[in-house]
Amino acid sequence: MRKLLVLALVGLAAQLVDGALGMAYGLTSSTLLLFAGVAPAAASASVHLAEIGTTLAAGVSHWRFGNVDWKVVGRIALPGAIGAFAGATFLSSISTEAAAPWMAAILFTLGAYLLVRFSRPLRANRAAGRLRSRFLAPLGLVAGFVDATGGGGWGPVATPALLVSGRMEPRKVIGSVDTSEFVVAGAASIGFLIGLGSEGFLLPTVAALLVGGLIAAPIAAWLVRIVPAQLLGAVIGGVIVLTNARTLLSAGGVGGSVPVVVYALLGAAWLVAVGLAVRALRRARRARATVDAALTSAAPADAAIASASPAEAVEPAAAGESVEPAKAAKSGQVREPVATAETTETTETTENAESRKLAAAVEG
Repeated sequence: MRKLLVLALVGLAAQLVDGALGMAYGLTSSTLLLFAGVAPAAASASVHLAEIGTTLAAGVSHWRFGNVDWKVVGRIALPGAIGAFAGATFLSSISTEAAAPWMAAILFTLGAYLLVRFSRPLRANRAAGRLRSRFLAPLGLVAGFVDATGGGGWGPVATPALLVSGRMEPRKVIGSVDTSEFVVAGAASIGFLIGLGSEGFLLPTVAALLVGGLIAAPIAAWLVRIVPAQLLGAVIGGVIVLTNARTLLSAGGVGGSVPVVVYALLGAAWLVAVGLAVRALRRARRARATVDAALTSAAPADAAIASASPAEAVEPAAAGESVEPAKAAKSGQVREPVATAETTETTETTENAESRKLAAAVEG
């Protein structure tokens, strides 16, 4: 009973992380199951079966909060399902001894990627246009295969790629990736069922992970708006790296003082990554505060110009004109300034320069 309670808490924590980052439910759950001694194929199969329920709940919650782009979901989910089915079939066909280091290596690599990814600001490419199938289909195929063979990886592969594209809001990236994972998890579960049979699923483990994930799903969909993903991603990446380093060192037969040195180096790198993430987070907040202050100070000036009296805007009367400014203002004969090519170009240049300054300040 105590073990099931711990697994339920693992599922709850993993779903909170996944909802905030758009990744790491499978990574976190699979890593802890491997650490507990569960066979790689059984761990991945159980996590994916639990994900059918958690991703369904997460998808509904994200949809209610307006975080889902259904066109992206449709274009990435089917290739992801094909890749996940192929990955599940591959993992089911190899021995536990061969699968353990393979799966640990994938998890270790993805954890290291999280460390690097969230220790620095995201440089988005503000390219115009929609995300096309020629980009989404290969991305889904690769992410689905990695997800099934590694016990997790759909989010760590798909989410950063969509974020870097710069063509979607971050909250919609996370919501769309989480929603499409329902189809991916279902396809992987079918692959594991064919390859391992029903005995390949640890049903008590699945139930515990599912309960924890279902509790956390609606909370996570709300937290995605307020949780600092920069810091959370670096912390979770370090946990995954250190946990899977143990499996890799054991598989390589490394002993003596070498593991201690390796753990010390990885721990130091983790602390550095967290420190960089905190710095990037603070710089981003300062940049946003500067931009907000600039916009706030510009608002009164715009309001003053808009509320200026019509008489003040009347140009001096040319020679021979007898219309007085006050009468012209009252009768509606106020001459509006004519925009020339020169003034238009100057205005556009000034606006573009200001936009570039604000964008540079936000990106840090």
